[in-house]
Amino acid sequence: MTRGMRPEQVWGLGLSGEAAAAISAALGSGYGLRNWPAGQHPGERDLGRGAPLVIFVVKEAWDALSGPARKRLEEWEVPQRVLVLSQDQSVSDFDEVLENGFLSAVSEPLTDKKIRDVIFRAKEVKSLYDDIFRMTREIMLERELLARKTDLVLFLNRFLTRATESLDPTVILDKAREDLHLLLPLRGLSCILWRPGESGEYEAELFLEPDMGHAAELHWTGELLRQGARLAGQGMHSYRATFLDGANGKSAMDIPQTAEDLIALPLRAGGVTFGVLALYRAKGRPLGKDQVQTLYASVNHLALALKNAALFSQVKIRADHDGLTRIHNRRAFDERLVEELRRHQRYGQPMSLLMLDIDHFKNINDRYGHLMGDQVLRELGHLLSETLRSTDFTARYGGEEFVVLLPQTTEEQSRILAERLRRIIAEAQFEHDGKTFGITASIGVATLLPGALIKRKELLDKADKALYQAKRLGRNQVCTSLGPVSRLGEAPLDEANAG
Repeated sequence: MTRGMRPEQVWGLGLSGEAAAAISAALGSGYGLRNWPAGQHPGERDLGRGAPLVIFVVKEAWDALSGPARKRLEEWEVPQRVLVLSQDQSVSDFDEVLENGFLSAVSEPLTDKKIRDVIFRAKEVKSLYDDIFRMTREIMLERELLARKTDLVLFLNRFLTRATESLDPTVILDKAREDLHLLLPLRGLSCILWRPGESGEYEAELFLEPDMGHAAELHWTGELLRQGARLAGQGMHSYRATFLDGANGKSAMDIPQTAEDLIALPLRAGGVTFGVLALYRAKGRPLGKDQVQTLYASVNHLALALKNAALFSQVKIRADHDGLTRIHNRRAFDERLVEELRRHQRYGQPMSLLMLDIDHFKNINDRYGHLMGDQVLRELGHLLSETLRSTDFTARYGGEEFVVLLPQTTEEQSRILAERLRRIIAEAQFEHDGKTFGITASIGVATLLPGALIKRKELLDKADKALYQAKRLGRNQVCTSLGPVSRLGEAPLDEANAG
């Protein structure tokens, strides 16, 4: 035996001195024998110190064991038990050898050959048990790994399904925040998406956690813009912020204390980077390799969903906006008018409609050409967008005719606004071949009083008749559907001519 190695343990139960001496002599110095005399047996403490290779059990000592002591030895599956019989007992007479879990039985006298044969068989069985135990552990480990991979696949399937359920980036990011919280301890999520504008400079949209303090909002806005500029290769020319929905029981997001708290992941689709997802990670255990891989796969799915949402938004903008003036088109106006009428009837608030027409627009096309006419229409669309409130809805109704919806606006307020628009349009100057010229517009105003029930066509007819009155009176006028002409210095119409 090599120095420092512990000898292999062998136990005896009820062995005589002669039998114990024969076993010790046959095994040599590499083994140590511990024997319990008849009437004694190993206790719980002995069983907990380590298992021997073999326990030689004399038949009479086995029969004398109490029920609990025998049960403990029977249930102890690590060591092999060998039944020792007297000379007058035959092995074939004892069916209990296998029934009671003995490896084998040997009869006295115990010779070297019998003892070594028992040790050899015990080692073979132990080696077999070790192999089975090792394979069992490997199988259990494989099952655990398979279960983890299955859970991650199910997570990815859930993540992908929920990410593609909507084309609203706010909804997509809200769901992503809920799902990613199952993968890692997450305190908050924010995002920046950018796209090139008409001038080639980047316009960005920021998505921030709600209910942040002013300092935290400034920090995350700056952080997102910095990350975006780093990946886009240039700063953002302009941006607007959108706040995500709040989560139940979730505290407002604060400022990260260390750089390790922030995970910034680029959003790419088709080889083009168009955004950054910023994850504010709470303290916890580091992510495992499979979790990191799942996180990257999730972000790839999220990037595709957000890219599809951005493309849908662009398509919707094209569908809802006039290609020349870049304001809403007639289809979008018709939809919005129905919504505003429902809101007017539900909440009993006033609502007004402006109908605007460029005076003698045909003459502009005939004199300066259609390209100049298009330029005039574009500039008028720009003037309307710049002058009106964000709550107002402007659309090109057709040709040189425009409409403006004014929610919660009385007749007097709409008349003042229309007059202001008329003056701004009249003051605009256009240049063609080194010469300048101006335009004028006629505007008709129709107003719904609180609680008034009216159909869409009736409101349009009222505004159209008011516009016709402005044209009939010499153009460059503002007329209301209730009768008076609101251009300064003009007398009011009589009721018969109001329309």
